[in-house]
Amino acid sequence: MDLPGPIHEILMLFGGFVLLLGGLGVVLLTNPIYSAFSLGLVLVCISLFYFLLNSYFIAVAQLLIYVGAINVLIIFAVMFVNGSEWS
Repeated sequence: MDLPGPIHEILMLFGGFVLLLGGLGVVLLTNPIYSAFSLGLVLVCISLFYFLLNSYFIAVAQLLIYVGAINVLIIFAVMFVNGSEWS
């Protein structure tokens, strides 16, 4: 994207901050569903970085493949397993 300098830097800092929080959520949350949603947030932030670096195809592929398919598969697998110990 051809954004002005300050807006580009603010989006990069915001994305990095959310990426760190999401990564901590993946590792520290005890409920696997919440960890899977945090992983989805991390993958969306990585896609945002690709958009900001003008790699549009890779950003869309990241969204479609990793967020749209892999993360949904992880959430399905976690929900399919008996989750009585996490309730």
